[in-house]
Amino acid sequence: MKKEFLDKKLGAVLGFTDDIKGHESDFSTTDGTIKFLWNRQDEPTSLRIDSEEIILKPGQLVTTTYLHHVSFKDSKLPITAILFNREFYCINDHDSEVSCNGILFFGTQDIPIVTILPERKRRYDLWYEIFAEEFSTPDKIQGDMLQMLLKRLIIMTTRLAKDQHIVQSLKNEQIDTIRKFNFLVDIHYKTKRKVSDYADMLFKSPKTLSNLFSIYNQKSPQQIILERLALEAKRLIHFTDKQNQEIAYELGFNDPAHFSRFFKKMTEKTPSEYRENKTLTA
Repeated sequence: MKKEFLDKKLGAVLGFTDDIKGHESDFSTTDGTIKFLWNRQDEPTSLRIDSEEIILKPGQLVTTTYLHHVSFKDSKLPITAILFNREFYCINDHDSEVSCNGILFFGTQDIPIVTILPERKRRYDLWYEIFAEEFSTPDKIQGDMLQMLLKRLIIMTTRLAKDQHIVQSLKNEQIDTIRKFNFLVDIHYKTKRKVSDYADMLFKSPKTLSNLFSIYNQKSPQQIILERLALEAKRLIHFTDKQNQEIAYELGFNDPAHFSRFFKKMTEKTPSEYRENKTLTA
Protein backbone atom coordinates (compact mmCIF):
# COMPACT_ATOMS: atom_id res chain seq x y z
CA MET A 1 0.00 0.00 0.00
CA LYS A 2 1.30 3.41 -0.99
CA LYS A 3 -0.64 6.67 -0.61
CA GLU A 4 0.32 10.28 -1.31
CA PHE A 5 -1.21 13.70 -0.84
CA LEU A 6 0.33 16.28 -3.16
CA ASP A 7 -0.37 20.00 -3.40
CA LYS A 8 1.56 21.13 -6.47
CA LYS A 9 0.90 24.82 -5.86
CA LEU A 10 2.55 24.72 -2.45
CA GLY A 11 4.93 21.87 -3.19
CA ALA A 12 3.43 20.09 -0.18
CA VAL A 13 3.87 16.32 0.11
CA LEU A 14 2.55 13.80 2.62
CA GLY A 15 3.39 10.16 1.92
CA PHE A 16 2.23 6.95 3.54
CA THR A 17 3.36 3.38 2.83
CA ASP A 18 3.49 0.03 4.57
CA ASP A 19 6.74 -0.80 2.76
CA ILE A 20 9.10 2.15 2.41
CA LYS A 21 11.85 -0.01 0.91
CA GLY A 22 9.60 -1.02 -1.95
CA HIS A 23 7.91 2.35 -2.47
CA GLU A 24 10.60 4.92 -1.65
CA SER A 25 11.19 5.79 -5.31
CA ASP A 26 7.45 6.03 -6.05
CA PHE A 27 6.82 9.25 -4.12
CA SER A 28 6.94 12.67 -5.80
CA THR A 29 9.90 13.44 -3.56
CA THR A 30 11.66 12.08 -0.51
CA ASP A 31 14.26 14.87 -0.42
CA GLY A 32 13.81 17.37 2.38
CA THR A 33 11.28 15.17 4.15
CA ILE A 34 10.81 14.22 7.77
CA LYS A 35 9.90 10.58 8.39
CA PHE A 36 8.24 8.34 10.93
CA LEU A 37 9.54 4.78 10.41
CA TRP A 38 7.41 2.20 12.21
CA ASN A 39 7.92 -1.53 12.61
CA ARG A 40 4.39 -2.97 12.53
CA GLN A 41 5.70 -6.50 12.02
CA ASP A 42 5.91 -9.27 14.64
CA GLU A 43 9.70 -9.57 14.37
CA PRO A 44 12.60 -7.13 14.64
CA THR A 45 13.88 -5.50 11.48
CA SER A 46 16.81 -3.25 10.65
CA LEU A 47 17.72 -0.13 8.70
CA ARG A 48 20.72 2.15 8.48
CA ILE A 49 20.78 5.77 9.60
CA ASP A 50 24.01 7.59 8.80
CA SER A 51 25.62 4.16 8.20
CA GLU A 52 24.70 3.01 11.72
CA GLU A 53 22.59 -0.12 11.91
CA ILE A 54 19.36 0.47 13.81
CA ILE A 55 17.30 -2.46 15.05
CA LEU A 56 13.59 -1.74 15.33
CA LYS A 57 11.73 -4.16 17.56
CA PRO A 58 8.04 -4.89 16.93
CA GLY A 59 5.99 -1.83 17.86
CA GLN A 60 8.88 0.62 17.74
CA LEU A 61 9.09 3.93 15.86
CA VAL A 62 12.10 5.96 14.84
CA THR A 63 12.00 9.49 13.48
CA THR A 64 14.43 10.97 10.96
CA THR A 65 14.85 14.35 9.29
CA TYR A 66 16.40 15.51 6.04
CA LEU A 67 19.68 15.78 7.96
CA HIS A 68 19.89 11.98 8.15
CA HIS A 69 20.97 9.55 5.46
CA VAL A 70 18.61 6.58 5.66
CA SER A 71 19.07 3.28 3.84
CA PHE A 72 16.68 0.32 3.74
CA LYS A 73 19.00 -1.89 1.73
CA ASP A 74 19.49 -4.36 4.59
CA SER A 75 15.88 -4.29 5.80
CA LYS A 76 14.47 -7.80 5.67
CA LEU A 77 10.90 -6.93 6.65
CA PRO A 78 8.57 -4.14 5.43
CA ILE A 79 8.70 -0.89 7.39
CA THR A 80 5.73 1.45 7.56
CA ALA A 81 6.61 5.07 6.82
CA ILE A 82 4.90 8.44 7.10
CA LEU A 83 6.88 11.18 5.38
CA PHE A 84 6.18 14.88 4.93
CA ASN A 85 7.96 18.07 3.99
CA ARG A 86 8.00 21.57 5.46
CA GLU A 87 5.44 22.78 2.95
CA PHE A 88 2.92 20.26 4.25
CA TYR A 89 3.63 20.69 7.97
CA CYS A 90 6.38 22.90 9.37
CA ILE A 91 7.69 21.49 12.64
CA ASN A 92 9.29 24.78 13.59
CA ASP A 93 6.15 26.84 12.98
CA HIS A 94 3.95 24.43 14.94
CA ASP A 95 6.38 23.51 17.70
CA SER A 96 4.60 25.61 20.31
CA GLU A 97 1.65 23.25 19.78
CA VAL A 98 3.42 19.89 19.60
CA SER A 99 6.72 20.49 21.49
CA CYS A 100 8.62 17.90 19.47
CA ASN A 101 11.78 19.71 18.37
CA GLY A 102 14.80 18.29 20.18
CA ILE A 103 12.75 15.26 21.21
CA LEU A 104 11.49 13.62 18.02
CA PHE A 105 13.21 15.87 15.50
CA PHE A 106 16.41 17.89 15.25
CA GLY A 107 17.82 16.53 18.49
CA THR A 108 21.58 16.03 18.51
CA GLN A 109 21.83 13.48 21.28
CA ASP A 110 20.47 10.15 20.09
CA ILE A 111 18.41 8.73 17.28
CA PRO A 112 14.97 8.73 18.92
CA ILE A 113 13.54 5.21 19.05
CA VAL A 114 10.13 5.17 20.70
CA THR A 115 8.38 2.04 21.94
CA ILE A 116 4.61 1.86 21.62
CA LEU A 117 3.54 0.39 24.94
CA PRO A 118 0.93 -2.41 24.97
CA GLU A 119 -1.66 -0.12 26.54
CA ARG A 120 -1.11 2.41 23.71
CA LYS A 121 -1.10 -0.08 20.82
CA ARG A 122 -4.84 0.12 20.16
CA ARG A 123 -4.62 3.91 19.98
CA TYR A 124 -1.90 3.73 17.32
CA ASP A 125 -3.70 0.99 15.38
CA LEU A 126 -6.85 3.11 15.33
CA TRP A 127 -4.87 6.13 14.16
CA TYR A 128 -3.37 3.99 11.37
CA GLU A 129 -6.79 2.87 10.17
CA ILE A 130 -8.21 6.40 10.13
CA PHE A 131 -5.12 7.85 8.46
CA ALA A 132 -5.15 5.23 5.67
CA GLU A 133 -8.88 5.72 5.13
CA GLU A 134 -8.54 9.51 4.85
CA PHE A 135 -6.41 9.15 1.72
CA SER A 136 -9.51 7.72 0.03
CA THR A 137 -11.50 10.94 0.60
CA PRO A 138 -10.16 13.46 -1.94
CA ASP A 139 -12.29 16.48 -1.08
CA LYS A 140 -11.43 20.12 -0.36
CA ILE A 141 -10.64 19.50 3.29
CA GLN A 142 -8.57 16.35 2.81
CA GLY A 143 -5.31 18.24 3.34
CA ASP A 144 -6.59 19.77 6.57
CA MET A 145 -7.76 16.38 7.84
CA LEU A 146 -4.44 14.72 7.02
CA GLN A 147 -2.53 17.55 8.69
CA MET A 148 -4.66 17.18 11.81
CA LEU A 149 -4.00 13.41 11.89
CA LEU A 150 -0.27 13.94 11.38
CA LYS A 151 -0.27 16.42 14.24
CA ARG A 152 -2.00 13.83 16.44
CA LEU A 153 0.68 11.25 15.62
CA ILE A 154 3.40 13.76 16.51
CA ILE A 155 1.77 14.61 19.83
CA MET A 156 1.13 10.97 20.79
CA THR A 157 4.70 9.99 19.98
CA THR A 158 6.22 13.04 21.65
CA ARG A 159 4.43 12.12 24.87
CA LEU A 160 5.83 8.60 24.73
CA ALA A 161 9.31 9.90 23.93
CA LYS A 162 9.23 12.24 26.92
CA ASP A 163 8.25 9.36 29.18
CA GLN A 164 10.91 7.04 27.79
CA HIS A 165 13.88 9.32 27.16
CA ILE A 166 13.78 12.11 29.71
CA VAL A 167 14.37 11.77 33.44
CA GLN A 168 11.03 12.02 35.17
CA SER A 169 12.31 14.34 37.90
CA LEU A 170 12.88 17.14 35.41
CA LYS A 171 10.28 19.88 35.37
CA ASN A 172 8.57 20.85 32.13
CA GLU A 173 10.56 24.09 31.97
CA GLN A 174 13.81 22.13 32.23
CA ILE A 175 12.70 19.72 29.51
CA ASP A 176 11.88 22.68 27.31
CA THR A 177 15.36 24.16 27.84
CA ILE A 178 17.01 20.87 26.81
CA ARG A 179 14.77 20.63 23.77
CA LYS A 180 15.47 24.19 22.65
CA PHE A 181 19.22 23.76 23.17
CA ASN A 182 19.29 20.70 20.88
CA PHE A 183 17.25 22.51 18.25
CA LEU A 184 19.49 25.59 18.36
CA VAL A 185 22.61 23.47 18.01
CA ASP A 186 21.25 21.92 14.82
CA ILE A 187 20.64 25.38 13.40
CA HIS A 188 23.83 27.16 14.48
CA TYR A 189 26.55 24.52 15.01
CA LYS A 190 28.59 25.73 12.00
CA THR A 191 28.96 29.24 13.38
CA LYS A 192 28.48 28.93 17.15
CA ARG A 193 30.79 26.58 19.04
CA LYS A 194 30.58 27.90 22.61
CA VAL A 195 28.04 26.94 25.27
CA SER A 196 27.81 30.61 26.20
CA ASP A 197 26.44 31.39 22.71
CA TYR A 198 23.48 29.08 23.32
CA ALA A 199 23.12 30.10 26.95
CA ASP A 200 22.62 33.70 25.79
CA MET A 201 19.93 32.64 23.32
CA LEU A 202 18.17 30.67 26.05
CA PHE A 203 18.59 33.43 28.68
CA LYS A 204 20.47 31.01 30.93
CA SER A 205 23.97 30.92 32.31
CA PRO A 206 26.43 28.35 30.91
CA LYS A 207 26.67 26.81 34.37
CA THR A 208 22.90 26.35 34.56
CA LEU A 209 22.94 24.53 31.23
CA SER A 210 25.81 22.29 32.30
CA ASN A 211 24.10 21.39 35.57
CA LEU A 212 20.86 20.60 33.77
CA PHE A 213 22.54 18.30 31.26
CA SER A 214 24.41 16.48 34.00
CA ILE A 215 21.02 15.41 35.34
CA TYR A 216 19.66 14.52 31.91
CA ASN A 217 22.67 12.92 30.22
CA GLN A 218 26.36 12.34 30.79
CA LYS A 219 27.19 14.41 27.72
CA SER A 220 27.92 18.05 28.42
CA PRO A 221 26.46 20.86 26.28
CA GLN A 222 29.94 21.48 24.83
CA GLN A 223 30.28 17.82 23.89
CA ILE A 224 26.90 17.90 22.16
CA ILE A 225 28.00 20.88 20.05
CA LEU A 226 31.27 19.20 19.06
CA GLU A 227 29.60 15.87 18.32
CA ARG A 228 27.07 17.59 16.06
CA LEU A 229 29.92 19.19 14.13
CA ALA A 230 31.76 15.86 13.87
CA LEU A 231 28.59 14.10 12.74
CA GLU A 232 28.13 16.55 9.87
CA ALA A 233 31.78 16.11 8.91
CA LYS A 234 31.33 12.33 8.77
CA ARG A 235 28.17 12.72 6.70
CA LEU A 236 29.93 14.97 4.20
CA ILE A 237 32.86 12.56 3.90
CA HIS A 238 30.65 9.51 3.64
CA PHE A 239 27.89 10.76 1.36
CA THR A 240 29.50 13.43 -0.84
CA ASP A 241 32.54 13.76 -3.09
CA LYS A 242 33.73 16.92 -1.34
CA GLN A 243 37.39 17.06 -0.45
CA ASN A 244 38.67 17.68 3.08
CA GLN A 245 39.44 21.33 2.40
CA GLU A 246 35.94 21.98 1.04
CA ILE A 247 34.38 20.26 4.07
CA ALA A 248 36.56 22.26 6.45
CA TYR A 249 35.41 25.59 4.98
CA GLU A 250 31.77 24.47 4.80
CA LEU A 251 31.84 23.67 8.51
CA GLY A 252 33.33 27.01 9.45
CA PHE A 253 37.00 26.09 9.87
CA ASN A 254 39.39 28.72 8.50
CA ASP A 255 42.27 26.25 8.40
CA PRO A 256 41.94 22.69 6.98
CA ALA A 257 44.69 21.56 9.36
CA HIS A 258 42.57 22.72 12.31
CA PHE A 259 39.65 20.73 10.92
CA SER A 260 41.84 17.65 10.56
CA ARG A 261 43.01 17.90 14.19
CA PHE A 262 39.43 18.38 15.38
CA PHE A 263 38.20 15.40 13.38
CA LYS A 264 40.94 13.12 14.66
CA LYS A 265 40.26 14.16 18.24
CA MET A 266 36.56 13.31 17.82
CA THR A 267 36.89 10.10 15.80
CA GLU A 268 40.47 8.89 16.38
CA LYS A 269 40.98 9.05 12.60
CA THR A 270 42.04 11.83 10.27
CA PRO A 271 39.50 12.78 7.59
CA SER A 272 41.63 10.95 5.01
CA GLU A 273 41.83 7.81 7.15
CA TYR A 274 38.08 7.92 7.70
CA ARG A 275 37.50 8.31 3.97
CA GLU A 276 39.85 5.42 3.17
CA ASN A 277 38.18 3.19 5.75
CA LYS A 278 34.78 4.03 4.26
CA THR A 279 36.02 3.02 0.81
CA LEU A 280 37.48 -0.26 2.06
CA THR A 281 34.27 -1.08 3.92
CA ALA A 282 32.18 -0.39 0.84
